[in-house]
Amino acid sequence: MMRDNPDRPLIFSVNGKPVRLTISADTPLLLALRNDLQLNGPKYGCGLGECGACTVLLDGKVARSCMLPAQVAVGREVTTLEGLGSLDHLHPVQQAFIEEQAAQCGYCLNGMVMTTAALLQRIPHPSEQQVRKALAHNLCRCGTHVEIIRAVMRAAELLSTIDTPAPVEPHTTAADAQASTTVTEGQPA
Repeated sequence: MMRDNPDRPLIFSVNGKPVRLTISADTPLLLALRNDLQLNGPKYGCGLGECGACTVLLDGKVARSCMLPAQVAVGREVTTLEGLGSLDHLHPVQQAFIEEQAAQCGYCLNGMVMTTAALLQRIPHPSEQQVRKALAHNLCRCGTHVEIIRAVMRAAELLSTIDTPAPVEPHTTAADAQASTTVTEGQPA
């Protein structure tokens, strides 16, 4: 049986800006971001949600955009690497990765940086063990793991020197709470 899933407008926020895309609801979020919005921070890696190259933040939580249908983003906030900082004003995580030279080929960096940003939002001063656990499902084939761990610890230091107000929790409904518990179909948030 063929599934009828015509193109329809999907409205969500990307990097703080509202977007409206008329695409099939089951289009992978990664393809919508890269092809329709020209946001190339998230990369196509394995296509199975295993390597982390496609990582974005969905309402501040790590999500593998290659595995998520675009419809999951409707009414939610998607943050890509491009939304963390700019060339003129790098996010502290981006700055730390540069300072610690935590890149070789750079293909894994999107996932490493986005996962680090989410980790430091939850745990501002993680232990090395917590960093390793958070990054365990982000694959780096070049072997820059030592530099990446140093970069995460440096990012925590940089963030601790910034005076930022505590995030305001948005009003959530029961439906919002249910939606936020499932980020990737079949995988925990």
